[in-house]
Amino acid sequence: MAHPLRDKNFRLLFTGRIVDGLGDAVSPAALTLAIVIATRSSAGLAVVLVCALLPKVALLPVGGVVTDRLGPRRVALVAALLSGAAQVSIGLLLLAGHLDFPLIAMAAAVKGVASAFDTPATLPLVAGTTEGDGRQAANALMGIATSATLLAGPALAGVLILTVGAGWAFMLDAATFGFSACTLALIKVRPVPVPRGSLRGDLAAGWAEVRARTWYWTSLIGHATWNFAAGMLATTGPLIAVTELGGKTVWLAALEASAVGYLAGAFVAGRVKVSRAILVGNIALMSYAVPLVLFAVAAPAWTVVTAYGLALACLGFLNPVFETTVQQEIPAEVLARVSSYDWLISLGAMPLGYVLGPVLAREFGYTWPLTGAAVLVVISLAVPVSRPEVRNLRLRRAAADERPVQVSA
Repeated sequence: MAHPLRDKNFRLLFTGRIVDGLGDAVSPAALTLAIVIATRSSAGLAVVLVCALLPKVALLPVGGVVTDRLGPRRVALVAALLSGAAQVSIGLLLLAGHLDFPLIAMAAAVKGVASAFDTPATLPLVAGTTEGDGRQAANALMGIATSATLLAGPALAGVLILTVGAGWAFMLDAATFGFSACTLALIKVRPVPVPRGSLRGDLAAGWAEVRARTWYWTSLIGHATWNFAAGMLATTGPLIAVTELGGKTVWLAALEASAVGYLAGAFVAGRVKVSRAILVGNIALMSYAVPLVLFAVAAPAWTVVTAYGLALACLGFLNPVFETTVQQEIPAEVLARVSSYDWLISLGAMPLGYVLGPVLAREFGYTWPLTGAAVLVVISLAVPVSRPEVRNLRLRRAAADERPVQVSA
């Protein structure tokens, strides 16, 4: 089995995503701290996060159809350029000294629209630049790249905030999107013939593929609950860290620990072949309940940071093996559409978490809402774990006679 990085096209894709991911890891950390420090409240942060995520969630199915029809490379390239323009806008506002929430929210919404088209393109891009047995290693490498950038991003964001200001974090992010667009312009992706139909018909075909697989949609419900809890923690965690756990450095440390954990989990996924990977991954994902409870009771900072890192290690393991299984089980001609529904279901509950986090914390404090979210995470992931379709699903080795397919620009 050839290592995926030996292929020029995957190498370009991987490089572009690393650089792009670094900028995308810097800007959220910078914006989070800038808003929380300026307002001493999580409400403004919640508004911006919701404005970024709602357009993405609403347009994901359309993004999947467009990606299948036009090809993932072309769609991802345009999305990178649009995202870069949105980040320049936010950067200029911050550099001018204006924490203007409506304008920042509008620019965040534009980036959310771009992400709705870029996100479904990721699995087809990896599948179209790799072969057979190399795909799990390729997906793991993408996960390692994500975690490495998440590790470096908050640290770099902290340096920029303390030196030149948060605005430059967004200017850096815009530059990385430009670099990613350049790499996408150079790669070649294996073409997949896609029968043309109506928009409604294409959407229905993608949804039918999801509904036909019990292992898939039950797992997605568990992942949606996990993301709901993550949304609550994203808007309440920074405030708990700043007001009760010792300051902004605790939240930055938690972000660093999560990146290290994710990196370790992705590394394991790329090295260890687990046959019943979806079963193992969903069980491991239940560990997110632990940092939720520790944040809820304002436990000692080192326990919160450690538990958060371990929980994200489980996510880092799950994502590559889940993506590899999807690439194995889903026909290539509907892969982007199915991926879009995956993200739609998985991320659909996150805006609710963003909104309910500050609201419930204001009414009831942090303890019961975050503890309740922890219980929901365990219950929702126990459902797919109990299903025979999940327990019996195994990763297969690629056929020995699998041959490369001609690629086109």
